[in-house]
Amino acid sequence: MPMSRRPKNPSALRLLGAQMQTARRAAGLTQRSLANAVHVDPETIASVEQGRRRLMPDLAARLDQALGTRGLLAAGVENLPEIDRFPMYAEQYMVHEREAIALSWYDALVVPGLLQTEDYARAVLRERVPVHDEDEIEAKTAARVARQEILRRRTPPTLSFVVWEPVLHLGIGGPAVRREQLRRLRECAELPGVSLQFLPTRTSSHAGLNGPFTLLETPEHQHLAYAEGQRGSQWVSDPDEVSILACKYAMLRSQALSPLESKDLLDHLLGGTP
Repeated sequence: MPMSRRPKNPSALRLLGAQMQTARRAAGLTQRSLANAVHVDPETIASVEQGRRRLMPDLAARLDQALGTRGLLAAGVENLPEIDRFPMYAEQYMVHEREAIALSWYDALVVPGLLQTEDYARAVLRERVPVHDEDEIEAKTAARVARQEILRRRTPPTLSFVVWEPVLHLGIGGPAVRREQLRRLRECAELPGVSLQFLPTRTSSHAGLNGPFTLLETPEHQHLAYAEGQRGSQWVSDPDEVSILACKYAMLRSQALSPLESKDLLDHLLGGTP
């Protein structure tokens, strides 16, 4: 996942982090005890206090409640300079992805990362322009594969994927990689809690023309969205905007093949691939 290249304002982040640190100390809490209270890793608290990580609105609201700061931190996030308000790092998405109780993913460019084989992921990363060096490709491949632990959680999330059919016909990595990837998709289609659907090229309606996006629900039942483009990634937390994307996803599911028809399509492609 690409990171936004929008520049940051480090002084604004540090100022907000210092305010948070002061409030935490006034409340008599350590970084670890505060992290436990708001259900995040202690490193997250440390990074925010040091101005190394953007304080997300949902976490700011929980911190205000835990620290008794009456909306101070949420207001600070809301009033950050525009250049610094939404740096939208992919790492923040991955934190939410690991903890999500439900995730809905539409992709029209490649197989969704959670369903990629290692060789397919590596081949996708090798297509990047400008190119990654080999060490970076291997590190990013390993990180992408590690994210797939979500599929093997003791209590897995509810996962829904809608993928535009042309993705299945792309020869990324060559015939052997494509065939292995098709097999992986067929296996994933049988996992409990997973719904995999393909939007056929013959469809006359297409609610996803503006590009890929992901919807997720946090353990606190907050609904968020994440979208990627050529120039970076974007978090969407505004309820109205998330609702629009949720409506688009519902339309995409209705326009796509059913999960059973999608399995049949994979069986057909596997029977016809070398």
